[in-house]
Amino acid sequence: MAGLKLAQRIALKYYKTKFTLWAAVSKKKAAEKAFELFCTPQRRNRKQPPKIFEQAEKLRCKVDGITVKGWRWNHPASRKALIIHGFESSAVNFDRYVRPLIKKGYEVLAFDGPAHGRSGGKQITAPLYKKTILEINKQYGPIQSFMAHSFGGLAVSLALEEISHTNDYRLVLIAPATETTTAIETFFRFLQLDPAIRTEFDKVIIKKGGVTPSWYSIKRAMKHIKAKVLWIHDEDDDTTPLSDALKVKAENHPNIEFVITKGLGHSRIYRENKVTKAITEFL
Repeated sequence: MAGLKLAQRIALKYYKTKFTLWAAVSKKKAAEKAFELFCTPQRRNRKQPPKIFEQAEKLRCKVDGITVKGWRWNHPASRKALIIHGFESSAVNFDRYVRPLIKKGYEVLAFDGPAHGRSGGKQITAPLYKKTILEINKQYGPIQSFMAHSFGGLAVSLALEEISHTNDYRLVLIAPATETTTAIETFFRFLQLDPAIRTEFDKVIIKKGGVTPSWYSIKRAMKHIKAKVLWIHDEDDDTTPLSDALKVKAENHPNIEFVITKGLGHSRIYRENKVTKAITEFL
């Protein structure tokens, strides 16, 4: 806890106390509360968008009653690219990619996911984010190129399992959340939750989605993805560990090109000039 800010330490102590009390009454109740917290962003990016966003056409769509807001540039164009952000992030963080993609002739789309940025909602799950991407593709597609960071990488991989596509499609995964089980384990470890809650936590996920947490996996989904993939991951990523990505790399998918960086971590990676150039050239 030494590296945590005071506010984070206070919040951690508060949640640990609450979960101890809930678990004493009911492991199921504690698991349901843990799932709510797991799916709830603790901060929302509402910073002033960069100027390029002022030049965009404003878009919106409804997903499960939630208003999802986005932006579009260079409409219409023959090929479309969608930018997909990660957990507690926003489309406005990816402004450096808009002009280069327009220059390549793309129509560029970017949306804030549910419970993020300027979109509505208070929680987000992998199924909901996947459904959002499918709805964007339905209303504003067809989209042939996707770039996604972190949690967005998992969501788009699940979506591409349901989107009819060919090897002419392009997918960039930047430090993707490869395995949901890893994210859950990190969450439980951080809050120091009773391991007995984990069984009930998995049951909550199964009840809501009909599949186990391990199903929400890029490693599993990649077997059904035909698109050419550029996968960029950093050795020092402490949010989505490289070890999960290396398990996919070991399967030697012919359509995936891996780039392993050093010293960029989880968030700086997509802001690095060489990475930006590599992604733009690939798309």
